[in-house]
Amino acid sequence: MQLDEIDQQIIKLVSANAKLGTKEIASKIGLSVTPTFERIKRLERKKVIIGYVAKLDRNQIGKGLQVYCQTSLKSHNLELIEQFEQSIVELEEVVSCHHIAGNIDYLLYIEVADMEEYQQFLRNKLATIPNIANVQTSFVMRTLKEG
Repeated sequence: MQLDEIDQQIIKLVSANAKLGTKEIASKIGLSVTPTFERIKRLERKKVIIGYVAKLDRNQIGKGLQVYCQTSLKSHNLELIEQFEQSIVELEEVVSCHHIAGNIDYLLYIEVADMEEYQQFLRNKLATIPNIANVQTSFVMRTLKEG
């Protein structure tokens, strides 16, 4: 799908603030409400816009510790990979998981309340998943920019 400059402006606006109404977007991009509404709906139908989310203060919701886990598997057998992936998807603490290229197989982003909760997660959930060879953990100290 070809995105023109107006489409790009709409994408930028809704990415920054998903609560913007069509009228507000229209005024910012210089179109009337109806064509703006139609463009937004077209972007949704074409799956350019796939959803809207709220940014939350992690500390306020009890998720003050953000963790990145670089995870390597022992074996790359398809059945074991699928079993690992299914197990990860079911863990509520895992906010995102990326299968990546390089020395590490998966990069997990985890949100928990504190170090104690992370330790329990690691011991009682992540360590029970078969086929994990290595887990290397990094803790977020400060976020400078967020998508």
